Amino acid sequence: MPQKEKRMFIDMVGRLSWETQLHLDERHHHFYINKVIILIISVLLIIIAGVNVYYVAVLYEDLNGIVDNMDSMHRNMQQVSRRMMHITDNVKEFELYMRRMDNIAKSTGAMASVMPDISQNMQQMDRDIAVMDGDMDKMSIGMQHVDQRFKHMTQGVTIMRVHVREIARPMGAMNPFMP
Repeated sequence: MPQKEKRMFIDMVGRLSWETQLHLDERHHHFYINKVIILIISVLLIIIAGVNVYYVAVLYEDLNGIVDNMDSMHRNMQQVSRRMMHITDNVKEFELYMRRMDNIAKSTGAMASVMPDISQNMQQMDRDIAVMDGDMDKMSIGMQHVDQRFKHMTQGVTIMRVHVREIARPMGAMNPFMP
């Protein structure tokens, strides 16, 4: 009987050893698969990181381009605003000239009594000048409105330019890291 027990014990230890080796082989196989998966994921993450850095660089350049365009737009709006003020001043001056036309209209009335043939033409001219004077008043007011709108647009572009610069500033901090 002791021989039988020894044999059973040896068989049990042998089986346990075989099962342990099988378990170790299987564990080694799974560790190898995990290493391969981790390596593949690491390579993909490195590629994605490179693409992200590229996109950040492109975004930074695009934002700089937008800021440059807004600076140019701001300068152009200021020029247009100055020109509109000049036009407004010219329209006001022209309006003053048109008011002097009233004196001419009175003088043409005197000529109408002397020259009955021209009287009808002069009266029509008088009405046309009055209409022109009214139109010039309206045009002057309209030019003042246009001038105010250009000022508002210039202020809006200035605010937009400041905000885009604020957006682009964090991109500038990443500039030293970019290739």
